[in-house]
Amino acid sequence: MNKYRSHHCNELRKNNVGQDVILSGWINKKRDHGNLLFIDLRDNYGITQCIIDQENINFKLLERTPLETVVKIEGKVVDRTTETINKDIETGEIEVTINNSEILGTCKELPMPVFSDQEYAEEIRLKYRFLDLRRKKIHENIILRSKVISFIRNEMNKLGFLEFQTPILTSSSPEGARDFLVPSRLNPGKFYALPQAPQQFKQLIMVSGFDKYFQIAPCFRDEDARADRSPGEFYQLDLEMSFVEQEDVFNVVETLMVNTFKKFSNKKLKYDKFPKISYKEALLKYGSDKPDLRNPLIINDISDLFSRDDITFEIFKKLVKSGSKVRCIVTKNTKDKPRSFFDSIDKWAKEQGASGLAYFTLEKNNEITAKGPVGKFFSSESLLEIMKITGAEVGDSIFLSCGKEKELVKIIGLARDKIGKDLDLIDDDIFAFCWIVD
Repeated sequence: MNKYRSHHCNELRKNNVGQDVILSGWINKKRDHGNLLFIDLRDNYGITQCIIDQENINFKLLERTPLETVVKIEGKVVDRTTETINKDIETGEIEVTINNSEILGTCKELPMPVFSDQEYAEEIRLKYRFLDLRRKKIHENIILRSKVISFIRNEMNKLGFLEFQTPILTSSSPEGARDFLVPSRLNPGKFYALPQAPQQFKQLIMVSGFDKYFQIAPCFRDEDARADRSPGEFYQLDLEMSFVEQEDVFNVVETLMVNTFKKFSNKKLKYDKFPKISYKEALLKYGSDKPDLRNPLIINDISDLFSRDDITFEIFKKLVKSGSKVRCIVTKNTKDKPRSFFDSIDKWAKEQGASGLAYFTLEKNNEITAKGPVGKFFSSESLLEIMKITGAEVGDSIFLSCGKEKELVKIIGLARDKIGKDLDLIDDDIFAFCWIVD
């Protein structure tokens, strides 16, 4: 038997009752009931509740031992009473009565508790990263990362790919960011560059006659942080294939992504077969080349309508004549939303550097009319044409923005995301992948 443990802290069950066991781990929590001391012992795999009474010679020692001390515990597995069963942990039907204990590693007072998932300042978390990584949520994230990478490797092997490791110390090659440079000891005044991507090496592999290559590759880029990428370095799945067309690459990536999500995620995929959207269409309909397809809102271009005589919205008409575009977003059945809803979105747009978002709501008495600050500038016939182009109906609202195309795409895309979130249209339990092509 291993001198430090006979079982992991997630293993013991009712069928182990009566057995003598050895456990080692960190003291996660303690509850002192006077004559009884309860200790939650944690290791990489889970938690086991241990109990010691004051008659035991180890009681005083364990009572004053701080949390996160590393201990070895020898004891006997016993049943919990029905009212004390804890269904939140795998070992919740049993506990271990402590016969003997040994402190393997002492611990000072902690700068941050480990048993809590409470948020702390990033400076504290990074300074005491070894403690941060012990916390349940963070610890499970690291384990999940390892499992996902292993799964991807297995899936790529099944698909006939070979894994190669390419050099890290290399010469500079043009990519999208600045290089990180490493001075050469043997060649004073000269430098190695860390690879921004394994581009040249993987091309060497392919022209060497290998058919399918992949690598979970470290990439180093001297650039600012992004919302979806760490600054400085990140890992990417890199792959190449010989004698294939675009669809063959799409099929491999779709198969891998779908299988990975079904294996590890509780969230659903909106599409098993990813839709293909042209770059031009993505900017027009979604205002982004990485659109959130969970959001049902669609952007429409209605620039041509502002040449009509029965639209008297002169600010937009003059801008359109000078080359600007008008795009709009229809929000379904928002006629009963308060004025503050519309004004808050207009105010938000101004905070983003735009001139604001015009808006009106479609109504019908004897004819179609528009209610809102700019509604009076649109005739019934022009509103019918807008409804035809956008699919809007009576009771819907329309937000409009006008500007040069580059600036317009940015603000109307951000507005689509903002309005979608404000109206709670986006299901956070769904992922929706797509290909941006052409």
